[in-house]
Amino acid sequence: METAPFFDDIARGPEGGRAFWLTCPDDVKIRLGHWPTQAQAKKGTVLLFPGRTEYIEKYGPAAVEFTRAGFDMIAVDWRGQGIADRAAPERLLGHVDSFDDYQSDVDRVMGAVEALGLPKPYYLLGHSMGGAIGLRSLHRNLPVTAAVFSAPMWGIGLSTFLRPVAWSLSWLSHSIGRGLAQAPATSRESYVQIAPFEDNQLTKDREMWDFMVGQLEAHPDLALGGPSVTWLYTSLRECAALQRLPAPQTPTLTFLGADERIVATEPVHALMGRWQNGQLILVPRAEHEIMMEVPATRADFYARTVAHFSTHP
Repeated sequence: METAPFFDDIARGPEGGRAFWLTCPDDVKIRLGHWPTQAQAKKGTVLLFPGRTEYIEKYGPAAVEFTRAGFDMIAVDWRGQGIADRAAPERLLGHVDSFDDYQSDVDRVMGAVEALGLPKPYYLLGHSMGGAIGLRSLHRNLPVTAAVFSAPMWGIGLSTFLRPVAWSLSWLSHSIGRGLAQAPATSRESYVQIAPFEDNQLTKDREMWDFMVGQLEAHPDLALGGPSVTWLYTSLRECAALQRLPAPQTPTLTFLGADERIVATEPVHALMGRWQNGQLILVPRAEHEIMMEVPATRADFYARTVAHFSTHP
């Protein structure tokens, strides 16, 4: 595998981090990041599926927690974000032709994980959009022993009034060849670079907010703005399709912030209510980024997640 750039200067991750280019069957290049554990008794590998706009280095602090606990960890720049190939001529526009394309990324990632000989068993950790990608992957028999979801995007946070409007406008624009238009009420700029910390929708922790802002200031190519109308349309379709499927059998924990304002919370409650081997954990005073929240919230998340993975060897 070809070595890819890895921005260790901003990751705050453990030693040994590295990155690789992976080429998908449609010739799209994505980026795989890997942090190895230094523990002699390796417990397995955490497959961290990031959310929309995210990138490998954002999860350096998560890698510290998991490698310390005895797990290797990987993360990925999905197509269209990070420094993976962007699908739109306008680099800051978040675009994908179809949500199915992300499963092509997953397949390529799993091939690389096997080729690198990373320790088994594998465990899924999906955040936000990565939660939608991860849930679809479970239905496609992703070979993981257990899963954890953080604020999974099993529905997009739209008001009752806006939901039919979003469906109709995104379908129309997509259908008439205007899928690269900016989704309504979104910006071509990265949220953390234009929003004030006060009352932001991601975290209540100022240090983690500054961490995210600083990463994009140091490496602007990692930044991504709002989505295209095609991304909106295909994501709405995918979320609706996932809601119609039965819950997988995989033992699962799902964390949802009590102050969540980005993903729709009703589908999370509904799916976890029928997930026989699943538990929904409501996190008090937490926004969308539970892994970027205040120290006590982060510590509780990692303790529960490591315990969950460790009890399913």
